[in-house]
Amino acid sequence: MSATTDGKPIAAALRRAHSAADVEYAAGHKNMLQLIELRWIAVIGQVTTIAAAILVFGVQLPLVQMLEVLACLIAFNVASHLRWHEHRPVTNNELFLALLVDVASLTIQLYLSGGTTNPFAFLYLLQVILSAVLLEAWSTWTIVGITLACLAGLSIFAQPLPLPFDHARGIASLYVQGMLICFVLNAALLVVFISRISTTLRVRAAQLADLRQRAAEEEHIVRMGLLASGAAHELGTPLATVSVILGDWKRMPEFKRSPEMLEELNEMQTQLKRCKSIVTSILLSAGETRGESAVRTTIRSFLDELVDEWQDSRPVRDFAYDNHIEDDLPVAFDSALKQMIDNVLDNALEASPDWVSLEAGVDDGTLNLTVRDRGPGFAPSMLAQFGKPYQSSKGRPGGGLGLFLAVNVARTLGGFVAATNRPEGGAEVRLTLPLSAIALDKKPDHVQH
Repeated sequence: MSATTDGKPIAAALRRAHSAADVEYAAGHKNMLQLIELRWIAVIGQVTTIAAAILVFGVQLPLVQMLEVLACLIAFNVASHLRWHEHRPVTNNELFLALLVDVASLTIQLYLSGGTTNPFAFLYLLQVILSAVLLEAWSTWTIVGITLACLAGLSIFAQPLPLPFDHARGIASLYVQGMLICFVLNAALLVVFISRISTTLRVRAAQLADLRQRAAEEEHIVRMGLLASGAAHELGTPLATVSVILGDWKRMPEFKRSPEMLEELNEMQTQLKRCKSIVTSILLSAGETRGESAVRTTIRSFLDELVDEWQDSRPVRDFAYDNHIEDDLPVAFDSALKQMIDNVLDNALEASPDWVSLEAGVDDGTLNLTVRDRGPGFAPSMLAQFGKPYQSSKGRPGGGLGLFLAVNVARTLGGFVAATNRPEGGAEVRLTLPLSAIALDKKPDHVQH
């Protein structure tokens, strides 16, 4: 069990804040890429519309000036692609600026092609709706104000298109045809891109919900760790007293003459040492060491010694241990990781006292530990809520914390814990940890255990 003391709650809060910011920035980056893609579609659409207006319908347009605006828009989009093709954080202000460029480009093109008499003036609605989805409230209202001012300015300063006023012709009217095309463009682009943006927003909401859940779980661990640390301090004195009494008893003639009682005393001292070791581990995890240093060892040595210690202190009848690690890498293990593995083994032992197995291996820079048992396995409801606190089949208060702590310790190190039921019966728990989280840069000069 690990606790968070002193400056660690602040560090944990900062990690959560950075994670939340990363989620926001990732969503902003995806939205910026959507705008870049939409701008390429706008370039193609403008080229097609200008060519059709001049070549098919014979509308006189200032071709050179409109192509210059298109060239500037293409240059801006190329620059945007070069800047944002990598995963960079995108802020609201940068999205706001990108939409302002789109509004400015549309305004100039409309000014050169009839102003408000151009049926494509309704494309302003596309910019307004995109801003409402992508931007903060103040930015959206700013876009609304700017587009309204642009429309008013176009109605005053732009020269109308030399088109016949033939609305009575209905669908045969050139203006009505242009308006229908504009509606189709607006509708199609909004359906496609708003759907994509909504998906991005849903993913962001799910990630933020997951971060909030993790924050709650970490806070739960902190409270348990502080409670455990306080209990460990309180247990130190009575354990020391019991140790002195047992030492005195071993020297008494009554116990020396009785091999059975002397054997029981030895067993009591062994279990007392284990209790002291547990107290030491709790204090070490809480950052309050009792003189012991962090463990610098090798991966095979750590696992072999952990297995020997666990097997000697538990009433397991048949324990199968397979260590397939060939490259004995230098690593650093803390007590939280050791206790995590012990918790998983203890759970397997409670479910299957007759047989437990542990298999260790390294694959592509990842440490894989697999614990199996021949017990009843996990209930479907427990598998669905695996790693949540108090999910246990043992029916006692506080049950289910072992796997909960294991999942959170592994997640802190960049790994994960997965559980399944074996086809032949029993359960399997797989712990996966990246070696980069525990490996040392070089082999230590001496190994300390």
